[in-house]
Amino acid sequence: MLKQNLQLRLGQKLAPQQIQLMKLIQLHTLEFEEELERELEENPALEKVQEESKEEDYASLDEGFEEEGTDSISTDFDVNEYIFDDEPAYKTASNNYSADDEDFDNESLLTEGQSLYDYLLEQIRLISIEGDDLKIAEYIIGNLDNDGYLRRESKQLVDDLAFSQGVYTTKEKVEDILENYVQKLDPPGVGARNLQECLLLQIEKKVSADKAVSLAGNILRNQFDALTNKHYNKIIQKYDIEEEDLKDALEVISKLSPKVGGNFDTQTITINQEIIPDFVIQIKEGKNGQSEVIPLLNSKNAPTLRVSDEYKDILTTYSHDKNSPDHKQAALFIKQKLDAAKWYIDAINQRQNTLLQTITAIVKLQKNYFITGDEKSLKPMILKDVADITGFDISTISRVVKSKYADTPNGIVYLKSLFSDSLTNDDGEEVSTKEIKNHLQEVINNENKRKPLTDDALVGLLKEKGYNIARRTIAKYREQLNIPVARLRKEL
Repeated sequence: MLKQNLQLRLGQKLAPQQIQLMKLIQLHTLEFEEELERELEENPALEKVQEESKEEDYASLDEGFEEEGTDSISTDFDVNEYIFDDEPAYKTASNNYSADDEDFDNESLLTEGQSLYDYLLEQIRLISIEGDDLKIAEYIIGNLDNDGYLRRESKQLVDDLAFSQGVYTTKEKVEDILENYVQKLDPPGVGARNLQECLLLQIEKKVSADKAVSLAGNILRNQFDALTNKHYNKIIQKYDIEEEDLKDALEVISKLSPKVGGNFDTQTITINQEIIPDFVIQIKEGKNGQSEVIPLLNSKNAPTLRVSDEYKDILTTYSHDKNSPDHKQAALFIKQKLDAAKWYIDAINQRQNTLLQTITAIVKLQKNYFITGDEKSLKPMILKDVADITGFDISTISRVVKSKYADTPNGIVYLKSLFSDSLTNDDGEEVSTKEIKNHLQEVINNENKRKPLTDDALVGLLKEKGYNIARRTIAKYREQLNIPVARLRKEL
């Protein structure tokens, strides 16, 4: 049986404009420039103000738009019947940016280069191999990764050759062509199936009677596990050699490349883009003799935009043109473009305001760090700390700091690296985990590499500095710093 009933429901839904604003806030400077240029191309009613006209007052923008737009159209039809104007109510224009921002040019360097695949194909086609053997060799080359390794099993290649190339062969044939043709190509080590084979292929091409080269090849071939685990005493006993002999062999091995394809472009064209800072941090001496930290926006994040006067004039013309059968559609189209331009200007202004308030809060919390440049001056800071100061949501702060950089007197800083949790030291003070990691890194850098410190030993040393942390925490910080365990840090 069908029934009708009435229900009240409270929900929250993001408008398309809000979603677009969140995307704009998340973009770093280069992406924002690209997005702005795209919007300028797609919306002819939006214009960028040139340098000489940047002093124009935009406060009259809404007033002029209403006078020339909606009111003039109402004599024939009401545009608002077709359009729902859901415009943001905020006006937060800010042109706060550094006068030195012209130094940050968007330079994209395009460099052409030969890929590893093309380089190997040129070689294989010049040697005495043809027919199905050539097809197999070319297919093997096509399956090499960017580092020059063959990561696929021979059986898989056999099946793929049968299905895609119509070449019926055997596992033994594929391995024979791999070892006798592909692995003989330049650069040495290409076509290897693992690191050991890659290094062996390189050492075998070194025509030398040098004792160190011979020993290095022998170690790679027969004692690779001992080498990777740095069991140097075991290798010395195995070959009955002196420590200096092993040092010479390790020196030879260290000059071999684990990624022989790394010197080749992964694509025909590689794009190299330098980092463009999103913020500029300036240090100035205050009247009381104390340093002041002044955060500024990169000028590329603060463009001056306006609604096209020409398009407003066109809207007025169409709204009074009663003889044209399509004047309603034309006026409606222009009105939509003008509305979109107005909203986009408001969105850019809101983005500028959000970015500036966020970097101001970060500077307030990390003032000592920006003045000294010493990471040990970093205070514990999480996203909530910045959100509490700005009044923004934590998700908004996260979007702002994502992929953003600041140009400081001590170099370019990744904003996300300024955030860290806190721990309490023996004096009851909260210290940043980044400070503890810096001390950990310093201790490990100064350790005796012949007898590296274990995690238990590191716990004791940090405890002497006032940081009472567990061994598992040391292990976690060590892994975050990409520092291996003591056994793998051992050197001769």
